[in-house]
Amino acid sequence: MQFKRQLYNKLLNWKVSEHRKPLILRGARQVGKTTLIRHFSENYSYFIELNLEKTADRLLMERTDNINDLLNIIFLEKGIDAEWEECLLFIDEIQRSPTSIQLLRYFYEEAPQLHVIAAGSLLEFSFGENYSFPVGRVSFLSLHPLSFQEFLDAKNSVAAKELNVFPIKEYAHETLKKLFHEYAIIGGMPEIISHFIETGNISSLVTVYNELWRSYKDDVEKYGKNASDRKIIRHIMNTAALEGDRIKFEGFGNSAYRSREVGEAIKSLDLARVIMLIYPVTNMQVPLFPNLKKSPRLQFLDGGLLNHALRIQHEMIGIKDLNPLHKGRIIHQLVSQELISLQDDPDYRPHFWVREKKSTNAEVDVVYSYKNIIIPIEIKSGATGKLRSLHQFMDRASHFWAVRCYAGKFTIEKTKTIAGKEFYLMNLPYYLISKIDMYLDYFIKNYTELEELENA
Repeated sequence: MQFKRQLYNKLLNWKVSEHRKPLILRGARQVGKTTLIRHFSENYSYFIELNLEKTADRLLMERTDNINDLLNIIFLEKGIDAEWEECLLFIDEIQRSPTSIQLLRYFYEEAPQLHVIAAGSLLEFSFGENYSFPVGRVSFLSLHPLSFQEFLDAKNSVAAKELNVFPIKEYAHETLKKLFHEYAIIGGMPEIISHFIETGNISSLVTVYNELWRSYKDDVEKYGKNASDRKIIRHIMNTAALEGDRIKFEGFGNSAYRSREVGEAIKSLDLARVIMLIYPVTNMQVPLFPNLKKSPRLQFLDGGLLNHALRIQHEMIGIKDLNPLHKGRIIHQLVSQELISLQDDPDYRPHFWVREKKSTNAEVDVVYSYKNIIIPIEIKSGATGKLRSLHQFMDRASHFWAVRCYAGKFTIEKTKTIAGKEFYLMNLPYYLISKIDMYLDYFIKNYTELEELENA
């Protein structure tokens, strides 16, 4: 099944750019990198695909570091007689060959007319995070699991259009929320969505989930330094879904493993993009700096994989509000996953804010940097007066805008903190979180009375 990916338009812009560089497309395994590039190749007269997991293709790429000779060899081997500018060269699984990654700089310097895309997963994991990429000679884009927008594009094109109507129409609210709940159950992995759209049967997906999760385990385990490392990685992948909102490394998953052992293993999973560490921030200005001394959260690659690991997918069928499910963990996963899907930067991750004092603790679910303003986002249902952590943030903030992400309808209200500071609260349906920039732009431009009074 061919999916409409939002990254496709960025690839088209890359194709016509005057300053085009070889492109490295990054992302975890099974998110659709190869399929996307094959679809994109239809914009070219000729397409050469090399898969460096195949020994013959890897040896072909490593035959010489003379770019002119190398390209002549590749075109000859593939039986293509064409000008280089008419061709897209796709080097898949490039993490298998450090030599090939370094060659990308010479493609840029010596054959700029050739369009070159490389794709890889586990790049830092394969070579080590200190491995030197040809910085300044290549560009990067990241592909993630399908977002809710991409899910709608595949399943319900009318709903996909409604999601982009601003402001959201009241008549569309229940339908979009229902579809988001469906997306929340199965997640954004292309193979899962394809099976679901074809069958409409969640139960039939169990085997696909099992095979997918097993492939991640097999991939990551083989990069363990020794049998002990592999055992710890396996334990973490088997127990991570059962952990609470914030984790401690020591004794992770009711084990006897030490903090350092668990930390190294989770770091490996983080580099593989399978399970990411999300650290809190304690500052309230840009740039946001994660506080590595505080307990982090775990963010799974995909919500569907998390639900499958928890065995809760049938429990989610027919649910009216995702906020209470597993004490909010599922909707936190989904909101963060949607925010990650908006980013090209492979190292981007959302932040949450904490204030941990002896007298009082506060924790805001997400803090989002928008045009140098740090916007607090609470993911909660219920009365606004109970958003105590949000109130503590706003009492200390130098602005007057906050967001509550919930199952209700889109509204904006003026309210006040427990301490009495007035501020504006945008109540945003959680299915709109991927449109956060559009809604914040309207919100901040049109609700300025409190700021004007402050500056008067």
